[in-house]
Order: sequence, then structure tokens, then C-alpha cells
Amino acid sequence: MNEDIKKVTELRARTGVGLMAAKKAFEEAGGDLDQAIDALRKAGAAKAAKKAERETHEGLVESYIHAGGKVGVLVVLNCETDFVARNDSFKELAKDIAMHVAASSPEYLTVEEVPASVLEKEKEIYKELLRKEGKPEEMLDKICEGKVSKFYEEKVLLKQTFIKDEDTTIEELIQGKIAVLGENITLAKFARFSL
Repeated sequence: MNEDIKKVTELRARTGVGLMAAKKAFEEAGGDLDQAIDALRKAGAAKAAKKAERETHEGLVESYIHAGGKVGVLVVLNCETDFVARNDSFKELAKDIAMHVAASSPEYLTVEEVPASVLEKEKEIYKELLRKEGKPEEMLDKICEGKVSKFYEEKVLLKQTFIKDEDTTIEELIQGKIAVLGENITLAKFARFSL
């Protein structure tokens, strides 16, 4: 097997795209595997954005139990058709998200779900800490924006870095599956229980 075929095979394995799409991306990237992955991720995000308005009435509820029964998670993942809901790739996505929730313990699904009162309290704490560090008053809002982004990355499921791939957020993971499966996919809700 020549080197290009091995790389295209690896590209398919890492991105989940079809053979022709992987081959085309690999050739357009001039044989650079990382560049081809980036191009496919960008194309996947564009496809996902086009499908985002489509309704998702099908799907599944996935469960995950961890740590000898000490942590349990339920995830509701929706798609457009029952055909995709039965697809192994879709089921694997639901399982991966449930496992991620067990490990990362997010508090909110989306940025919009974070209550304004919680956000204001966080900003107050950040500003007070920054003042104690001697930061100029006019810089506090700008610095707080970065701190709020970090807060979202820690507490909001869709913004968290996926535990199996630190270059991908949960939101990007879902968008990648949308591109592969050709249907809109939405994470409707999750629940994490622990002793």
C-alpha cells in the first residue's frame, strides 16, 4: 500500500468522511494530513450550519454508568429520521457525549442557559480579583470577557473540550457528525447523577 493511500485511509478514520471526500481533501491540501483535516472540519461546519434549521424529532436516549455505579448520565440526542437514530455512528456519538458528561460534569447545555445572575456574580468575582492584582480599571471588562469564555468552556457542555480529543469541542463533534450523516443533530438535554 503506497504512502498516499495510507494517509487517505488515516484521514477517513480520523474524520469519518467518505473515501472520495477524503481523497479530494487530501489532494487539495497537497498531501498535508493536518491541513486536510482542518479543511474537512471547516466544510463540516458549513454543512452543519445549512442543516441547523431542520427539525429533529427522532433520536435516542443514551445512558452511561461509571465508577462502579457512583456516576450515571442520561443524554437525549435528536436527529431528523429514525434511520439515522439507529445508525451505529449516531449511537456512538450519543455514548461519547454521555461518557464526556460523566467525566466533565457540565452544569449547562448551552451558553444561553447560563442564568444572567450567575454570569454577573462570576464577573463581579473576576473584577474583584483583578483589582486586587492591581489591574487598571479600564482593562477589567476586556479581561473579564476572556474569563467568561473560560467559564463557558468549563461549565457549558457544548463549549467543553471533548475528553477523547482536546482539539474538538462537543459542539464541533456534533457538527462533524452532521456532515458525515447528512442530517441535523441536536443535543436536547442531559442529566448527570452522582453519589
